[in-house]
Amino acid sequence: MNLKKKCKLINSSGLSTIALILTLLLGVGKISMAQLSVQPPENGESNVKVLFAFDDHSIPWKKNLKLTMVTPDKHPNNPVVARGPKGSVDEWAVQFYGSVIRDKGKFRMWYISADDQGLKLIKQGKGFSGLRPAYAESEDGINWHKPDLGLVEHNGNKANNLVKIDPQDAAAGVHLIVIHEPKDPNPGKRYKMLLTVMAHLGTGEGRGKGSTTIVLFSADGLSWKAETPMQFENGFLLEKDLMLPAINFEQGGLYRWNGIYYLPGQVFSPTVWQPDGKIVGRVMTILRSRDLIKWDSLLSYSFIRNGMSGKVVPVGEGEESHIASSTWNRGNVLLGVHGLWHGAPKWQDRSMDLGLMLSNDGISYREPTADYVLISKGKEGEWDQGGLIQGQGFANVGDKTFIWYGSWDMTKPSYPPRGGVGLVTLRRDGFGYLATRNQEETASFETRIIEKKEITSGKVRLLLNAENISKDAPIKVELLDKTGLPIPGYAGKNAALVVNEGLYQEIKWAGNRYAKVNKDFSVKISYPNGGEARVYALYFENIP
Repeated sequence: MNLKKKCKLINSSGLSTIALILTLLLGVGKISMAQLSVQPPENGESNVKVLFAFDDHSIPWKKNLKLTMVTPDKHPNNPVVARGPKGSVDEWAVQFYGSVIRDKGKFRMWYISADDQGLKLIKQGKGFSGLRPAYAESEDGINWHKPDLGLVEHNGNKANNLVKIDPQDAAAGVHLIVIHEPKDPNPGKRYKMLLTVMAHLGTGEGRGKGSTTIVLFSADGLSWKAETPMQFENGFLLEKDLMLPAINFEQGGLYRWNGIYYLPGQVFSPTVWQPDGKIVGRVMTILRSRDLIKWDSLLSYSFIRNGMSGKVVPVGEGEESHIASSTWNRGNVLLGVHGLWHGAPKWQDRSMDLGLMLSNDGISYREPTADYVLISKGKEGEWDQGGLIQGQGFANVGDKTFIWYGSWDMTKPSYPPRGGVGLVTLRRDGFGYLATRNQEETASFETRIIEKKEITSGKVRLLLNAENISKDAPIKVELLDKTGLPIPGYAGKNAALVVNEGLYQEIKWAGNRYAKVNKDFSVKISYPNGGEARVYALYFENIP
């Protein structure tokens, strides 16, 4: 088939063909050798562990330092995935309650689409009927195309980008998460999709009709099949086919932690309440499963917005955590993006930005600073005005961190065409940095104890993401034992000096790339006196 017929290229940037080709050939986020001493891994779940500057559990001890969080840049060509033309599957909505993963050298995106007919079904009260999972691809994460998959009929033909869902009624979902587990022994289950659908939840407090999650599996990410029975009636899953506990639960993300799948999402009263029994608006809770089929009935109480504990505010009218949270699993720490719901009695007075949270145990989450805004809603007239939504879309691409997000104009409740997928970028892992507060005094920090079991080989490589350092203003790195005493050969006159700024600078000890440490230790970072050094992250790697 002709390439032009096979794919609908989304080049919302308006680039000329030549410019677009050059972009694809040259790539994005290229890194100069001056910025790197070694090539960083491109996926977060690697042997390299990261201690972010804003992670106060990983960096608990500080002297004369202040934390500055960084605002990402919105891509000038946003939305990088826009609604389709009249008659297309996403003519009314491109809703990024979806996912982006890197797979076989390309970016793959799943999102929720809706046409005008789908909007009519929603208005008729038929659950999420008319909303369907769709698919897009990209070489660089910026320029996307919607391939004609030929799997699902729409308007009399299959020339569209809808993925196939079996059973067909199960496609009526409002929020999806896709993860890829290439090592799953069952090839037919290597792609996993969790989809929010409407369901009959039975009788009792907080039940009736509400949201739940179903699970689908795929060998290729395009044709999906349920493993458990799923019968729908007018867009609602029957109670007998529920997979999750019979509660109104709206999923936010999915990650595997210590061999268990964790499904964070939002719940509110009367399904959940504050520890002392007071009602509560949208808070983050987590469900667990070993296999995605059988789910534990117990919920965690993982996060409530700053200042809301102890208050009694009607649901929707306070500061709430919306669909918390999409999650980036970095191996030793989890980064989450959630909606900063700004409530009000009237719907049109509500709005939403996106915030950042993190967890070191997979259960309890916190913000780097109270009510920190990672991505702000757009101004009136911009594509992302009124409110933002988040999907599970994160990647380190060259010298940049990419985060994809969506829009939801909460100020326009009359169902105007909505959505699109936007992109923000920032310095690779550069969410925030620690810098000297008072230039007249010394500044330093010490990490948590890195346990011997984390460095099983006895050899560790350390790397630094920092700027504003030089031979005249170096950063000093020392290793301490678990009691805080210097480890011989790695402290004092034998300390390492980092003299080059960059994203992934290797720390060397008298010319050696690795430190040999056969016991628990911590890392002490001392800043240059009177300098402007900024530390974004410290990395450590077990060397076999």
